[in-house]
Amino acid sequence: MSLKNIRLEVMQFLEKDVDTLIQKYLIPVEKIWQPTDFLPNSESDTFFEEVKEIRELSKELPYDFWVVLVGDMITEEALPTYESWLMDVEGVGQIERNSWSKWVRHWTAEENRHGDVLNKYLYLSGRVNMKEIEKTTQYLIADGFDIGTDRDPYKNFVYTSFQELATYVSHNRVAKMAKDKGNKQLAKMCKIISGDEMRHHHAYCEFVERIFKIDPSQMMMAFHYMMKQKIAMPAHFLRESGDKISTAFEEFSNTAQRIGVYTSLDYVDILDKLIKRWEIDKITGLNDEAEKARDYLMKLPGRMVRLAERMRIPENSFQFKWVNPAVVK
Repeated sequence: MSLKNIRLEVMQFLEKDVDTLIQKYLIPVEKIWQPTDFLPNSESDTFFEEVKEIRELSKELPYDFWVVLVGDMITEEALPTYESWLMDVEGVGQIERNSWSKWVRHWTAEENRHGDVLNKYLYLSGRVNMKEIEKTTQYLIADGFDIGTDRDPYKNFVYTSFQELATYVSHNRVAKMAKDKGNKQLAKMCKIISGDEMRHHHAYCEFVERIFKIDPSQMMMAFHYMMKQKIAMPAHFLRESGDKISTAFEEFSNTAQRIGVYTSLDYVDILDKLIKRWEIDKITGLNDEAEKARDYLMKLPGRMVRLAERMRIPENSFQFKWVNPAVVK
């Protein structure tokens, strides 16, 4: 039997538990927070006063902070790309609308709120160039992204396990910085987004755990493959208006590293957490190839730490079209 058919059988076997996992990891619409919980009420007589407060508090936040917040928001707003990608994964069943496709739709619905609330906040803040941001967002959705997972559910679940934890780290750090600058409302907003990301991380990790119990060798090989080629961030093809090939993502990444929102050491830490979470050192029933893959993975964090410690981040801020340095300090 081909690897593709084996993966399809595993996905079909696991499907019986997906509805239970939806109840465990996702929150019903009537109970979960909505963007309006953190934004001025447009129906209220105090709306303009609340907007004015947002604009005043926003003046305390520095240039690099805005670059990272914009980059995080654009990443979240590119959600249509992520949904279409996951719907195409082997075994999801987009056409027959099975439990896996139900998971993707419900996960998408939760994630959709993140870009929505951040977008509205940025618009009300008056500190960024929304039209340039909107162009970058449209480019990112139109360009799509290639993360090297094909339609393989094993590789895709490794990717989402990693990426959800990475977004947790980023939003959580932004929340702390906003709080330190006295912007409690923005801090609460980013903190609750990070909580959603952590829940989703645990869900995708459990998907991988269940696959390891059924098909350990191929799951190990998928983990090895994804880490050897490195995890590409969702906004890897980020570009600004007028650019066919842009350094926007590289500069956005440099900015995030410079202010400590998401660093190369965080990347290594997430890898280490996944290795421990999935108890890679204790997996049994591996074939020879998978054993070699395990050895590679166990040694990888140590190697990557040494590389990360040698990295040098540019000290000067890149001039993005999203944020005018004359407007923010």
